[in-house]
Amino acid sequence: MRIDRQDLYALLRARNIPYEETAHPAVWSMEELHALCLPGEERILKNLFLRDAKGRRHFLVVVPGEARADLRALAAQLESSKLSFASAERLEKYLGLKQGEVTPLGVLNDADAAVEVVFDRGLERFPCLGVHPNDNTATVWLSLADILRVVEGNGNEIRWVTL
Repeated sequence: MRIDRQDLYALLRARNIPYEETAHPAVWSMEELHALCLPGEERILKNLFLRDAKGRRHFLVVVPGEARADLRALAAQLESSKLSFASAERLEKYLGLKQGEVTPLGVLNDADAAVEVVFDRGLERFPCLGVHPNDNTATVWLSLADILRVVEGNGNEIRWVTL
């Protein structure tokens, strides 16, 4: 079963995790999101769904929106073989999401907790972060600590890197 936006909000309320929502038109890229000129857009996260060369390991990499991810350097920090973007089929299979919807909250659809979630240490400077609530027609605002609680609560491994 896919955790949709309303299911997510119910789960956050049940766990006493405060959040705010900003609804907006569907966006498919960071460029489209920035074109909306949302308040606090500098705190909206970029999320990359990657796989290793053999497709055995999958990574959800969470970075500040303005960050550029050097996949070679990232692979070295993760002790992984060459990284590449995972296919839309893998994204659907592991996180129950479509391209443009990628979010760390997508791990709630990862019943086997197979995806390693990788956070850039640069995120620690923000008291509140914006992520999609498992669809791309809204941004939900949460603290990093609460995002980590959701990921850890699902059982996914969390890794930290410096990009």
